Amino acid sequence: MATIRLTKEFSFEAAHSLEGYDGACREIHGHSYRLFVTIKGEPSTEECDPKQGMVMDFGLLKRIVNEQIVSQFDHAFVVRRTEQGHQLRAMLDGIYSNIVMVDYQPTCENMLSDFALRLLEALPDEVELYSLRLHETASSYAEWYASDNL
Repeated sequence: MATIRLTKEFSFEAAHSLEGYDGACREIHGHSYRLFVTIKGEPSTEECDPKQGMVMDFGLLKRIVNEQIVSQFDHAFVVRRTEQGHQLRAMLDGIYSNIVMVDYQPTCENMLSDFALRLLEALPDEVELYSLRLHETASSYAEWYASDNL
């Protein structure tokens, strides 16, 4: 049977600041993120399988990515878990409710690594996470490939 790759695109809006950065991105700013999730596998050949001919139902992939990433990061302010980050959160708590604290500098690259770990744990065993691409702007993106990381 042929090995097939499937890709689904997701989008979410989020703000962040890069604590300690020496440029404009040190300030609070937002992005319209576009996330491309590519999985790899073989289509089901079972005659009685309602998913026969599919590597994975796009609806299931959508549900997993929405649960693990989009629902948590959409319209969120992503802040690094540092003393400064905790102070910022304390000032904003009660005014804003979707503040996501992370253990890394919330760059496009680090967010992508985080997303890969989340999806590796959540995807069904019969498919592999092949790659991720996260666009921070229309012309700037980072990529993650399983072959480079596993």
